[in-house]
Amino acid sequence: MPVPFQWLTDIPLLRPLPQEALMRISTQMCERKFARREVVISKEQTRFELGFLIEGRLQGVDFTVDGRGVGLYFVEPGDYFGELSVVDGLGAAEHVIAAAKSTAIFLDAEPARHLIFENPTLAQGIMTRLSARVRSVSAQRTLLGLPNPFQRLCVQLLQLARNAQAEQPLLDPAPTHQELAIMINASRETVTRAFQVLTLHQAIAREGSQLRLLRPDFLSDVGEGKIDPPKT
Repeated sequence: MPVPFQWLTDIPLLRPLPQEALMRISTQMCERKFARREVVISKEQTRFELGFLIEGRLQGVDFTVDGRGVGLYFVEPGDYFGELSVVDGLGAAEHVIAAAKSTAIFLDAEPARHLIFENPTLAQGIMTRLSARVRSVSAQRTLLGLPNPFQRLCVQLLQLARNAQAEQPLLDPAPTHQELAIMINASRETVTRAFQVLTLHQAIAREGSQLRLLRPDFLSDVGEGKIDPPKT
């Protein structure tokens, strides 16, 4: 069933395309809704699609050899996912799950591949995203090598901030403690205790669904080991 044409105009990757192309693509797409924690893309699936998130939030997740989940990245509304399998025709590198109740639209791999390869602007956007993803995964691996979960949390908060160079960076929306826990390979209880300590040190502050990093220099110093992590 075609998806509303207006949805495609709100997707940054597709915005450079002419209206005729967007209308044609909308007739080839399908809409799906996902409950929180439901699997959106599995590493085991053999049918590949390019997905676009309309509302909600998704998270890329993989698992260590001992079965512990590790969060890799978030997908926000207007963003896309599944591009790696569309480009190379191989299985997904990680699972994508719904971090919240979500709605996404999908385009099958073959028309998605034609769309990317026939439009240099889209191809450049995809390549830029893939490069950023490689850098992000590399940074995440470095983060997971830090010995202390408090250090890992401080670094993770700085990496997730949208305006990282601002005086007081902001996470909007702020991840849940469980989402952060699987990103830094720690328990949810550990993250909750660390948040309490950081709040007492006036390093962070909740603002509704947002999280304000009040003392990014303090978080950076803890993450880099320049000062000892506060006791939790």
